[in-house]
Amino acid sequence: MPEVDLVFPRAYVEFANPDDDTEVLRCDLTWLTSSYTCIFGSGCRGIYADAPDMGCCTLGAHFADKADEVRTRGWVERLDAELWQFKPAGRAVRTKDWVEKDDEGARKTRVVEHEGQQACVFQNRPGFAGGAGCALHALALRDGVHPLEAKPDVCWQLPIRRTFREVERQDGSSYTEVSIGEYDRRGWGPGGHDLDWYCSGNTEAHVAVEPVYLTHAAELVALMGQGAYEELVRHCEAHVRSRSLLALHPADPRP
Repeated sequence: MPEVDLVFPRAYVEFANPDDDTEVLRCDLTWLTSSYTCIFGSGCRGIYADAPDMGCCTLGAHFADKADEVRTRGWVERLDAELWQFKPAGRAVRTKDWVEKDDEGARKTRVVEHEGQQACVFQNRPGFAGGAGCALHALALRDGVHPLEAKPDVCWQLPIRRTFREVERQDGSSYTEVSIGEYDRRGWGPGGHDLDWYCSGNTEAHVAVEPVYLTHAAELVALMGQGAYEELVRHCEAHVRSRSLLALHPADPRP
Protein backbone atom coordinates (compact mmCIF):
# COMPACT_ATOMS: atom_id res chain seq x y z
CA MET A 1 0.00 0.00 0.00
CA PRO A 2 2.19 2.90 -1.23
CA GLU A 3 -0.04 5.91 -0.41
CA VAL A 4 -2.66 6.08 2.31
CA ASP A 5 -6.04 7.77 2.28
CA LEU A 6 -6.00 11.45 3.26
CA VAL A 7 -8.58 11.07 6.02
CA PHE A 8 -7.72 8.97 9.08
CA PRO A 9 -7.81 9.35 12.89
CA ARG A 10 -5.17 11.72 14.26
CA ALA A 11 -4.10 12.69 17.76
CA TYR A 12 -3.62 16.40 18.52
CA VAL A 13 -2.31 18.34 21.48
CA GLU A 14 -2.96 21.99 22.33
CA PHE A 15 -0.78 24.06 24.62
CA ALA A 16 -0.02 27.70 25.26
CA ASN A 17 3.10 29.12 23.69
CA PRO A 18 5.38 29.66 26.70
CA ASP A 19 7.01 32.61 24.94
CA ASP A 20 3.83 34.30 23.66
CA ASP A 21 0.64 34.34 25.72
CA THR A 22 -1.41 35.38 22.67
CA GLU A 23 -0.78 32.04 20.94
CA VAL A 24 -1.99 28.49 21.44
CA LEU A 25 -0.18 25.74 19.52
CA ARG A 26 -2.27 22.93 18.03
CA CYS A 27 0.06 20.13 16.96
CA ASP A 28 -0.62 16.92 15.05
CA LEU A 29 1.10 14.27 17.17
CA THR A 30 0.28 11.53 14.68
CA TRP A 31 2.31 13.32 12.00
CA LEU A 32 5.08 14.65 14.23
CA THR A 33 5.80 11.22 15.74
CA SER A 34 5.66 9.47 12.36
CA SER A 35 8.67 7.94 10.60
CA TYR A 36 8.45 10.20 7.53
CA THR A 37 11.68 11.41 5.92
CA CYS A 38 12.51 13.11 2.63
CA ILE A 39 13.71 10.48 0.15
CA PHE A 40 14.82 12.82 -2.64
CA GLY A 41 17.50 10.94 -4.56
CA SER A 42 16.68 7.76 -2.67
CA GLY A 43 13.44 6.60 -4.19
CA CYS A 44 11.48 9.82 -4.61
CA ARG A 45 9.43 9.58 -7.81
CA GLY A 46 8.75 13.30 -8.17
CA ILE A 47 5.29 14.84 -8.12
CA TYR A 48 4.98 14.35 -11.89
CA ALA A 49 5.72 11.07 -13.64
CA ASP A 50 7.46 12.80 -16.55
CA ALA A 51 9.97 14.46 -14.18
CA PRO A 52 10.86 11.73 -11.68
CA ASP A 53 14.23 13.26 -10.78
CA MET A 54 12.82 16.71 -9.92
CA GLY A 55 11.15 15.82 -6.62
CA CYS A 56 8.66 18.54 -5.63
CA CYS A 57 10.73 21.26 -7.35
CA THR A 58 8.93 21.03 -10.68
CA LEU A 59 6.78 24.13 -10.23
CA GLY A 60 9.28 26.48 -8.61
CA ALA A 61 8.85 28.00 -5.15
CA HIS A 62 6.49 30.85 -4.25
CA PHE A 63 7.92 33.38 -1.84
CA ALA A 64 6.10 33.80 1.45
CA ASP A 65 6.65 37.57 1.40
CA LYS A 66 9.15 40.23 0.38
CA ALA A 67 11.48 39.40 3.25
CA ASP A 68 11.63 35.78 2.10
CA GLU A 69 12.67 36.85 -1.40
CA VAL A 70 15.25 39.34 -0.10
CA ARG A 71 16.81 36.74 2.19
CA THR A 72 16.97 34.22 -0.65
CA ARG A 73 18.54 36.82 -2.95
CA GLY A 74 21.47 37.18 -0.56
CA TRP A 75 22.25 33.50 -0.98
CA VAL A 76 21.68 33.52 -4.73
CA GLU A 77 24.35 36.19 -5.08
CA ARG A 78 26.82 33.83 -3.39
CA LEU A 79 26.22 30.91 -5.74
CA ASP A 80 28.98 30.02 -8.17
CA ALA A 81 28.99 27.90 -11.31
CA GLU A 82 30.38 24.92 -9.38
CA LEU A 83 27.16 24.67 -7.37
CA TRP A 84 24.57 26.19 -9.72
CA GLN A 85 24.09 24.58 -13.11
CA PHE A 86 22.02 27.45 -14.52
CA LYS A 87 24.10 30.36 -13.26
CA PRO A 88 24.38 32.95 -16.05
CA ALA A 89 27.84 32.95 -17.55
CA GLY A 90 29.96 36.05 -17.89
CA ARG A 91 27.76 38.51 -15.99
CA ALA A 92 26.15 39.23 -12.67
CA VAL A 93 22.91 37.48 -11.78
CA ARG A 94 19.82 39.59 -12.42
CA THR A 95 16.49 39.21 -10.66
CA LYS A 96 14.80 38.03 -13.85
CA ASP A 97 17.32 35.19 -14.06
CA TRP A 98 15.72 33.50 -11.06
CA VAL A 99 12.40 35.23 -10.27
CA GLU A 100 9.18 35.17 -12.27
CA LYS A 101 5.47 35.74 -11.67
CA ASP A 102 2.76 33.11 -11.89
CA ASP A 103 -0.55 33.61 -13.70
CA GLU A 104 -1.95 35.51 -10.72
CA GLY A 105 1.06 37.80 -10.36
CA ALA A 106 2.62 36.09 -7.33
CA ARG A 107 6.42 36.04 -7.27
CA LYS A 108 8.24 32.72 -7.35
CA THR A 109 11.48 31.12 -8.42
CA ARG A 110 11.80 30.77 -12.16
CA VAL A 111 11.10 27.48 -13.93
CA VAL A 112 13.49 26.46 -16.71
CA GLU A 113 13.40 23.61 -19.19
CA HIS A 114 16.40 21.36 -19.65
CA GLU A 115 16.45 18.23 -21.80
CA GLY A 116 12.67 18.16 -21.93
CA GLN A 117 12.05 18.53 -18.19
CA GLN A 118 10.89 21.68 -16.42
CA ALA A 119 11.85 22.52 -12.85
CA CYS A 120 13.04 25.30 -10.57
CA VAL A 121 16.06 27.21 -11.84
CA PHE A 122 17.98 26.15 -8.72
CA GLN A 123 17.33 22.44 -9.31
CA ASN A 124 20.55 21.01 -10.71
CA ARG A 125 19.80 18.13 -13.03
CA PRO A 126 21.22 14.59 -12.84
CA GLY A 127 24.68 14.46 -14.35
CA PHE A 128 25.67 17.98 -13.30
CA ALA A 129 29.25 17.93 -11.98
CA GLY A 130 28.29 19.80 -8.82
CA GLY A 131 25.64 17.24 -7.98
CA ALA A 132 21.91 16.95 -8.61
CA GLY A 133 19.44 18.75 -6.38
CA CYS A 134 18.96 22.24 -5.00
CA ALA A 135 21.91 24.58 -5.52
CA LEU A 136 20.90 26.69 -2.51
CA HIS A 137 20.77 23.57 -0.35
CA ALA A 138 24.25 22.60 -1.52
CA LEU A 139 25.58 26.11 -0.80
CA ALA A 140 24.24 26.02 2.75
CA LEU A 141 25.86 22.65 3.40
CA ARG A 142 29.16 23.87 1.95
CA ASP A 143 29.03 26.90 4.25
CA GLY A 144 28.19 24.79 7.29
CA VAL A 145 24.70 26.19 7.96
CA HIS A 146 21.27 24.59 7.96
CA PRO A 147 19.61 24.68 4.51
CA LEU A 148 16.58 26.51 5.92
CA GLU A 149 18.73 29.64 6.10
CA ALA A 150 19.33 29.67 2.34
CA LYS A 151 16.15 28.32 0.74
CA PRO A 152 12.75 29.96 0.22
CA ASP A 153 10.45 29.36 3.17
CA VAL A 154 8.13 26.95 1.39
CA CYS A 155 11.07 24.74 0.39
CA TRP A 156 12.34 24.04 3.90
CA GLN A 157 8.90 23.93 5.51
CA LEU A 158 7.43 21.27 3.22
CA PRO A 159 5.96 18.83 4.21
CA ILE A 160 5.32 20.54 7.57
CA ARG A 161 2.36 22.90 7.40
CA ARG A 162 1.86 25.91 9.66
CA THR A 163 -1.45 27.75 9.62
CA PHE A 164 -2.94 30.54 11.71
CA ARG A 165 -6.50 31.05 12.91
CA GLU A 166 -8.00 33.68 15.18
CA VAL A 167 -10.18 32.07 17.86
CA GLU A 168 -12.66 33.88 20.11
CA ARG A 169 -13.52 32.26 23.43
CA GLN A 170 -16.97 32.34 24.98
CA ASP A 171 -15.81 34.95 27.48
CA GLY A 172 -14.93 37.36 24.68
CA SER A 173 -11.16 36.90 24.91
CA SER A 174 -9.27 35.65 21.88
CA TYR A 175 -6.03 34.01 20.84
CA THR A 176 -4.12 33.01 17.72
CA GLU A 177 -4.21 29.30 17.06
CA VAL A 178 -0.99 28.14 15.38
CA SER A 179 -1.44 24.70 13.84
CA ILE A 180 1.56 22.51 13.05
CA GLY A 181 0.80 19.45 10.97
CA GLU A 182 1.23 17.49 7.78
CA TYR A 183 1.43 19.27 4.43
CA ASP A 184 -0.42 16.60 2.49
CA ARG A 185 -1.80 16.77 -1.04
CA ARG A 186 -4.60 19.10 0.03
CA GLY A 187 -2.07 21.77 0.98
CA TRP A 188 -1.30 22.26 -2.72
CA GLY A 189 -4.88 23.30 -3.42
CA PRO A 190 -7.21 21.54 -5.88
CA GLY A 191 -4.24 20.60 -8.07
CA GLY A 192 -2.76 18.52 -5.28
CA HIS A 193 -5.09 15.67 -6.12
CA ASP A 194 -3.63 15.55 -9.63
CA LEU A 195 -0.05 14.96 -8.53
CA ASP A 196 1.24 11.63 -9.82
CA TRP A 197 3.12 10.84 -6.60
CA TYR A 198 3.38 12.49 -3.20
CA CYS A 199 5.56 11.69 -0.25
CA SER A 200 3.96 12.67 3.06
CA GLY A 201 1.35 9.92 3.07
CA ASN A 202 3.42 7.42 1.12
CA THR A 203 4.74 4.31 2.83
CA GLU A 204 7.91 4.55 0.73
CA ALA A 205 8.88 7.75 2.59
CA HIS A 206 8.03 6.54 6.11
CA VAL A 207 11.37 4.85 6.70
CA ALA A 208 13.20 7.11 9.17
CA VAL A 209 14.74 5.68 12.32
CA GLU A 210 13.73 8.77 14.33
CA PRO A 211 10.39 10.62 14.27
CA VAL A 212 9.65 13.90 12.49
CA TYR A 213 9.77 16.00 15.68
CA LEU A 214 13.46 15.06 16.01
CA THR A 215 14.60 14.87 12.38
CA HIS A 216 12.94 18.25 11.67
CA ALA A 217 13.90 19.95 14.92
CA ALA A 218 15.50 22.96 13.22
CA GLU A 219 12.46 23.56 11.03
CA LEU A 220 10.07 23.23 13.97
CA VAL A 221 12.08 25.66 16.09
CA ALA A 222 11.97 28.16 13.20
CA LEU A 223 8.21 27.73 12.90
CA MET A 224 7.29 27.63 16.60
CA GLY A 225 10.10 29.14 18.60
CA GLN A 226 12.48 27.36 20.96
CA GLY A 227 10.23 27.39 24.02
CA ALA A 228 7.22 25.99 22.16
CA TYR A 229 9.40 23.33 20.51
CA GLU A 230 10.69 22.14 23.88
CA GLU A 231 7.11 21.86 25.10
CA LEU A 232 6.21 19.96 21.93
CA VAL A 233 9.02 17.47 22.54
CA ARG A 234 7.60 16.67 25.97
CA HIS A 235 4.17 15.97 24.49
CA CYS A 236 5.62 13.90 21.63
CA GLU A 237 7.67 11.77 24.02
CA ALA A 238 4.62 11.13 26.19
CA HIS A 239 2.58 10.27 23.09
CA VAL A 240 5.18 7.79 21.84
CA ARG A 241 5.17 6.03 25.21
CA SER A 242 1.40 5.73 25.41
CA ARG A 243 -0.06 5.91 21.90
CA SER A 244 -2.41 3.28 20.61
CA LEU A 245 -2.51 1.78 17.14
CA LEU A 246 -5.35 4.19 16.38
CA ALA A 247 -3.00 7.17 16.68
CA LEU A 248 -0.27 5.78 14.41
CA HIS A 249 0.21 7.34 11.00
CA PRO A 250 -1.13 4.72 8.58
CA ALA A 251 1.93 5.14 6.32
CA ASP A 252 4.24 4.11 9.16
CA PRO A 253 5.53 0.52 9.38
CA ARG A 254 3.13 -1.51 11.50
CA PRO A 255 4.47 -2.80 14.83
